[in-house]
Amino acid sequence: MPKSPRQKKTPRPPKATRPAEAAAESTPPPRPPWHRRPEVRFLAIFLVLLAAGFSLVAWNPVNDRVIEPFTAGIAVVSGAALELIGQDVTMRGTVIRNPRFAVNIRNGCNGVEAMLIFLAAVLAFPASWKARAIGLALGAVAIQAVNLVRVVALFLTGAYWPDVFDASHTVVWQSVVILAAVLLWILWADRLAVPRPAAADAA
Repeated sequence: MPKSPRQKKTPRPPKATRPAEAAAESTPPPRPPWHRRPEVRFLAIFLVLLAAGFSLVAWNPVNDRVIEPFTAGIAVVSGAALELIGQDVTMRGTVIRNPRFAVNIRNGCNGVEAMLIFLAAVLAFPASWKARAIGLALGAVAIQAVNLVRVVALFLTGAYWPDVFDASHTVVWQSVVILAAVLLWILWADRLAVPRPAAADAA
């Protein structure tokens, strides 16, 4: 008997992918919480940098070779400012004195802590390195200007109003310098760190 010709198998069409499966395949893997929430990432980096900065300046070689000479320079500038306003003072190391009063500028009165807070906040904030460099330079100058006013004001307070010196030293001016650093960071983050839309885009 003659054999019947074999029938060719028709290829099956590719199996359609369900929409749910396609969506599952295209969905990226979950990201860690610090990537999903920028504020968590900022806070974590800020705290790490702040701890590292305070640990560095507390290290004796850094304190003796960097912080102490820096603080002595602050004493010289503060003494010069006091002489400009008519105070007869002498400077020796970190000490400023006159016949009525003497003040020793130590860590906590040199503005370094406020500068470290500002530095950690600027570096932790997502901005360009150019904006960060500008912010650090301007912020350091501004914080030291505020600290200069603090040293001069505290010296005058101790010389003429000694009863309120302790409160002015530990409460008022310490808060003012830290608050100045925070406000400077807010100003920098708002004006320099975040790029502004172009005028054409705004129009």
